[in-house]
Amino acid sequence: MFPILKGIRIIDLTAVILGPYGAQILGDLGAEIIKIEGPEGDSMRPIAPTAAPGMSAIFANNNRNKTSVVLDLKIPGGKRALEKLIPTADVLVHNMRQDALDRLGFGFDAVRALNARIIYCAAVGFGRDGPYAGRPAYDDVIQAASGFAGLFEARDGTPLYAPSIIADKVTGLHLAYAVLAALLHRERSGAVPGYVEIPMFEAMTAFNLNEHLSGATWGDATTAGYQRMLARDRRPYQTQDGWIGALPYTAAHWSRFFAEIGRADLSEEAWFTDATERSRNFEKLYGIVAEAMPTRSTAAWLETFARLDIPHSVINRPKDLLDDPHLAAVGFFTPNFASETPVKRTLRQPISFDGLETTPDLPPPMLGADTERVLRAAGLSEAEIAAALPAPEH
Repeated sequence: MFPILKGIRIIDLTAVILGPYGAQILGDLGAEIIKIEGPEGDSMRPIAPTAAPGMSAIFANNNRNKTSVVLDLKIPGGKRALEKLIPTADVLVHNMRQDALDRLGFGFDAVRALNARIIYCAAVGFGRDGPYAGRPAYDDVIQAASGFAGLFEARDGTPLYAPSIIADKVTGLHLAYAVLAALLHRERSGAVPGYVEIPMFEAMTAFNLNEHLSGATWGDATTAGYQRMLARDRRPYQTQDGWIGALPYTAAHWSRFFAEIGRADLSEEAWFTDATERSRNFEKLYGIVAEAMPTRSTAAWLETFARLDIPHSVINRPKDLLDDPHLAAVGFFTPNFASETPVKRTLRQPISFDGLETTPDLPPPMLGADTERVLRAAGLSEAEIAAALPAPEH
């Protein structure tokens, strides 16, 4: 854990992936993250594989450096407990539908009335000013709505979802930097930003169209789509005995590759020597690579691309990364937790800061592990703490 945000307290009313992923980044940077969970816990807790009841792998990988406080916000005692916590915090983040949180009594105005300096961040499916506001949204829905699934259709003829919870994680990154920017603004100006909204649809559309807006940037909507990304042969290449990833990119890369495969003449073609024309002919370029790859083994091509200084890689499967020598050297999977945890591998924060001493991470918390301690520190009596949860069923 880095000490950069030490002293910043964040109330985390998020669940599933989007909010927990973004809040974990802020926790990795040293903020105190108080994760508020209902009595049933975050819905990711029971997802197999689990190491203990309520401690799944996917939960563990999105909820380190947090404490868990269980409150039932549907009962008066739970609401009063959160109302006592809010004045102690710098930030509140949530990824509920805003109208649902409003009905619980924790909309923007209500929270600001309790703490005038709190930064209120809402991660929602669709921006509140558009006709889709309030619609339910999950990762698959946003991959479909944002054009991401449609990129596969543009290339292969069939829309597909990525085998990754990509929309949630992209939006989670936006959430993290929105909180950081809001904190910096408050620190520099003394003014607290108003309602901070992070909509999944807009965030993922911006992510997708960054390169694919293409000619529509100049007003020609018929040319939307970056053709190099949509080339059919822009994919892992099949060799004699396996697969390889390679990308000749610069003119020098391509010229060295052409010479290697006995086609040095291509470097003199007009469509290649002109950079703009070359960018229009990526289908042809990638086709040349695809045609050449089956002539040698994977090992031979790895040696060739290294010799030619052309970017390349083996095709790693997820399990291959567990033994990757580079990741091992940087300690990428090595846990550094402050207390016992079933977690044997973790995904460390990939950024680093020279000159900053780190402290051990907090392990992903068991459900409600910190409820009494946190609420007691906030000034709640034992009776108020007991009233924050529903009475146990007999």
